[in-house]
Amino acid sequence: MDAITSPTRVLETGLDHDLARLARRYCELIETRATKRGVWLARIAELLPRLHAGVSSLVTAKPPPGDRPEPVDLDARFELFSQLRDLLADCDPYWLEFDSVADGMTAMTGSLADDLTDIYCELKQGLTLFELDPDRAVTAWALGYRQHWGQHLVDAERHLAMLQSQSRLDL
Repeated sequence: MDAITSPTRVLETGLDHDLARLARRYCELIETRATKRGVWLARIAELLPRLHAGVSSLVTAKPPPGDRPEPVDLDARFELFSQLRDLLADCDPYWLEFDSVADGMTAMTGSLADDLTDIYCELKQGLTLFELDPDRAVTAWALGYRQHWGQHLVDAERHLAMLQSQSRLDL
């Protein structure tokens, strides 16, 4: 029962390293995006569900007070997003539908490039932290997943599944 009330996480050490391995692989794929687009996008589509399963298995509590991740370099983030958007071309945009039309909106566009960029930034930041303190990195990944990049992960998986069903992963 002590593991459940742990202030940082409930996880076996091997799972830490499995998640870090998946995060490294994802970041490598994003960083080598210029080679063979179709193969690249298919590999992303294969990796995201494994990453999703790994991060979904994390159980965390709140981080210690004052424990904030380093801010993301917004210029570098925008540069990566722009490169991915150009690479993905017409495979980038997609529609998101909402259950409620209370705000006068029935749908809006999403961006696979934005999803992949946000996932990358979160994972890359965690990998840097993982080398110093695996517990903090795993906690940051789990909290970030629940608060932000988990939705990007789900949206990217859904859009990639749709592209695959249309035989469009080969760009």
